[in-house]
Amino acid sequence: MTFKPARLLLALVAVASAPAFAQNLAVVNGKAIPSSRAEAVIKQVVAQGQNQDSPELREAVKNDLIAREVLMQEAVKQGYDKKPEVREALDNARQSIVVNALAREYITKNPVSDAQIKAEYDKVKAETGDKEYHVRHILFTTEDEAKAAIGKLKGGAKFEEMAKTSKDTGTAGNGGDLDWVTPGALPPEFSAGFTKLQKGAITDVPVKTNAGFHVIKLDDTRPVKFPSLDEVKPQLTENLSQQKLRDYQEQMVKKAKVQ
Repeated sequence: MTFKPARLLLALVAVASAPAFAQNLAVVNGKAIPSSRAEAVIKQVVAQGQNQDSPELREAVKNDLIAREVLMQEAVKQGYDKKPEVREALDNARQSIVVNALAREYITKNPVSDAQIKAEYDKVKAETGDKEYHVRHILFTTEDEAKAAIGKLKGGAKFEEMAKTSKDTGTAGNGGDLDWVTPGALPPEFSAGFTKLQKGAITDVPVKTNAGFHVIKLDDTRPVKFPSLDEVKPQLTENLSQQKLRDYQEQMVKKAKVQ
């Protein structure tokens, strides 16, 4: 399998701060490159699924680490590490590394429970409902314009034709089609405008949202194909973990003395 240099470079950046051990991969101008750094790069590259651990991969990693060390020494020799913009970038990188380590440790010690995942699943499922709707709409700037459009539609005008004048340029060209949607995915006032409609019907009065005034048509409905808990468990776990981190951060900020 062909080794991907770009992925190797990303891996090198990710493990640039790997801890040093006694065994060295190489010594460049008296500066040792720990073997642990190469092992970390190889592990990451293999985990990405682009390469398998092989003598060729190890040789490529070794050569790139040596080249990187040579360039680093030359950059330091020329004083690049003392440039203000470089020092600022280093400070930012150090901060990110340390904060990420804290975040990983916090989640390890405060994992999301199966009960929390199930509760979130049930909540999302309830908010989504058991039905989805194929909806079209025409957006107007004023209520009077929307009312006039409703009158024309009641008189026999074609919805898809009138949608060409919609202020929603993203749907004006396809008959105002919003595709299949669930009520929870849209503003509540908008959803309330179509959930009580019969198939093929349009709203009797304009529906107001922050975007303007809508005339809505319901094309069809169908049962929601909601994924199983096992299918969405990884995503729910990640979302809940991130929420835990945000809550933890907010707690720390509240305790901090900010002047």
